[in-house]
Amino acid sequence: MASPFDPALLRRWIDAAAERLTAGRAEIDRINVFPVADHDTGSNLLLTARAAASAPLDGDAAEDVRPVRAASALAAAAVRGARGNSGLILSQLFRGLAEELEAAAARRPNTPAGELLAGALRRAAALAAVAVSAPRPGTALTVLDAAAAAVAARVAAGTASGPASEPLVPGATPTRVADPADPADPADAGHGTDAGHGTTVALAEAARVAADAARAALARSTGRPPELVRAGVVDAGGLGLVVVLDALVAAAGGDPPPPPSSQVEGPGPASTVTADGELVPWVPQPVYEVTYWLPAPDPAAVETLRARLAGLGDSVGLAGDGGGGVMVHVHTTEAGPAVEAGLAAGRPSGIRIEALPPVSPSRDRAVLLMIESSGAGALARAAGGNVLVADPDPTVDEVLAAIRATGAEHVVVLPCATHRRTVAETAAERVRFEGIDVVVVPASSVLQGLAALAVHDPARRAPDDVVAMAEAAAATRTGGLAVAEAEALTWAGPCRPGEILGISDGEVVLIAPDLAVGALWLAHRMLTPGGELVTVLLGSAAPDELGERLAEDLRRTHPEVDVVVHRGEQGDYPLVLGVE
Repeated sequence: MASPFDPALLRRWIDAAAERLTAGRAEIDRINVFPVADHDTGSNLLLTARAAASAPLDGDAAEDVRPVRAASALAAAAVRGARGNSGLILSQLFRGLAEELEAAAARRPNTPAGELLAGALRRAAALAAVAVSAPRPGTALTVLDAAAAAVAARVAAGTASGPASEPLVPGATPTRVADPADPADPADAGHGTDAGHGTTVALAEAARVAADAARAALARSTGRPPELVRAGVVDAGGLGLVVVLDALVAAAGGDPPPPPSSQVEGPGPASTVTADGELVPWVPQPVYEVTYWLPAPDPAAVETLRARLAGLGDSVGLAGDGGGGVMVHVHTTEAGPAVEAGLAAGRPSGIRIEALPPVSPSRDRAVLLMIESSGAGALARAAGGNVLVADPDPTVDEVLAAIRATGAEHVVVLPCATHRRTVAETAAERVRFEGIDVVVVPASSVLQGLAALAVHDPARRAPDDVVAMAEAAAATRTGGLAVAEAEALTWAGPCRPGEILGISDGEVVLIAPDLAVGALWLAHRMLTPGGELVTVLLGSAAPDELGERLAEDLRRTHPEVDVVVHRGEQGDYPLVLGVE
């Protein structure tokens, strides 16, 4: 029995997908407000589909391996030509299919079409979740998950057969399936011999199940990112995936449902609260889209690159082609460091840097933090802050560009280091002539900056908000551990190379034999005057166990204190402590 995913079917699918994405591109671009309102998701999906369509799908291979080779060629071309985060996710759909066909050929050559599609979607969802560094519910990933789960459920229920079936998704149109006993049934047109008839019919139905489930997940308003809630639209990438699944229904001989709607019920563009009543934060908009290809990076280098890019910007995606190559994507104000991070991971090629559309003032206020470490930068971004990577320390022009990129009329700048305050105040003075009001809050450490960001409230009057942030920063005592590099005389006594120095307020206050002991001593010392919250940032060289042991000890000895441990990934201090 021939595989339903033969080269002819794959050609019909990718051609139909490109045709449907061409028709829907303008609408998909229009609703693209997440993660960045650059209105190019429809264009990126179409370019990715066209790149995939350029792959040679026919070859001289034996009939039993032709589907695997064709799907692999389709996936490789899609990954290499992927544009934007949405293109990366789409490329993983084809890669999931290629890997499932290869596994099925080794496992059971005549695997039914429904099982093949269920496995392909399941693999694609897992691959896409790995490719995107910060997965969010209510987006294309949710749509892909829903499609995979629906087909798997239908296959498990054993209902992917027969002349017709009830819709898995409430309200969906029942799938029209050809009657195998009736050769004149128009639904069987073009499906070939009886030997292949059942699998083709099953594929059409399974594809329709996937499309219906994806459409239902796309329309659900719960769990959507705040940007989509505010705009009253569905996720643009998710809409594109539904279009591609509809194309598969058509390619398999089924009846695709009507085009999906881009609108959802709920708060419109002026809304500032979610359906749960939570305040909607504005997500910062970076300046450049950077993409490049890494031919064969080391897996450990890929994870290091992912962490580095997460500290540099948003929309981080690293999608593999199944053969060792990786397509890299990020939105960032730091295009140069993003490319340099790729150089550290391998030999990037096809480097593309495009300026995103200019950002006009779109809200009243924003908070900009100057942070050198990727982990702390990611924490700040997750809390709604804008981050300027301060490694090395930024120039005045770089601070000016970052202030403008916030798209806000009132910006609070947190230098997160005493020596960066001057450059921040210089930039603030210059940018005021452009009508942007900037206030520099003297946060002298990353943890003071994060504490200030935590109390930022856009609903407060701007002056009151600045005062609250300044008070939160001032109320945060910070300290850290460093490794002595030479013999020296400190306020805590003489130290030898390799010993651990506990530093607080810029002075050495203790000397410990190792990091674990030093962390305990420093934490207990800093809690002597009192405290309610201890925040721990682990450096790039510090093991997770260091934070776990410290948190366990503090919860036992100071039960009144809350302890939070994060990976800060800073290179200078193995551990940084903040007490509030």
